[in-house]
Amino acid sequence: MQVSVLASGSKGNAVFVAMDGVRLLIDAGISATRIKKALAAEGVEAADLDAVLLTHEHSDHIAGLRTLTKWYRLPIYSRAATLAHLPREIPRALCHAVEGSFRLAGVQVLPFSVPHDAADPVGYRITGGQQVTTCTDLGFVTSTVQAALEGSDVLVLEANHDPAVLKEGRYPWPLKRRILGTRGHLANADAAWAIARLKRAPQQVFLAHLSAENNRPELARETVETILARQGVSVPITVTSQEQPVRLHETVATYLWGETS
Repeated sequence: MQVSVLASGSKGNAVFVAMDGVRLLIDAGISATRIKKALAAEGVEAADLDAVLLTHEHSDHIAGLRTLTKWYRLPIYSRAATLAHLPREIPRALCHAVEGSFRLAGVQVLPFSVPHDAADPVGYRITGGQQVTTCTDLGFVTSTVQAALEGSDVLVLEANHDPAVLKEGRYPWPLKRRILGTRGHLANADAAWAIARLKRAPQQVFLAHLSAENNRPELARETVETILARQGVSVPITVTSQEQPVRLHETVATYLWGETS
């Protein structure tokens, strides 16, 4: 079992999940070359990916997709409206529209709707021997989202901004309003409360899609850990990076699966 956030932030996003013999790439928002090199560092050939799961069509989630599919002809799964917004150069024969839960070999994949200003954005819950959930690019945590997060052994969750930092920052007001809106991005504290409300805490949480302008890694961590501590919740927190891959803690992987493979 492997979970590695290859990159996360406004400049590009990609998450690798391997479970029960299935290798998945969630989003391809960095260059195909970076994806190839990052996967190689995980001991995985990009050509051996079983599928690319797209959360939505914004460029920081699909920037490397055109080249990646040209090189490897990988199958792409997402909602129909998202696929309809992909560049014409991406072969439609590779695109598979999904609505509800579906199987990819030994794992079950559930796309769930998230509130964001895209065609039909989703998060993904991947269930096999364990459960990995990825959820970024959402303005707030709906009841649907909260239910989808439940039971996660590993959770990749957006902690995009600190509202005070955002409001005092240099972004123009229309952009601030978009980020703060119900179809924008999730604040640090909102991420913390989503975790705190879970009936069973994950074994590891990755805080993802941090804004370089309106957040700081230490601020995101402190905000989330402070709220969780006040609620009596203890969860290992890992802050992701725009530049460097961040992987599942070996101790967590050993606890959950016995070994990383």
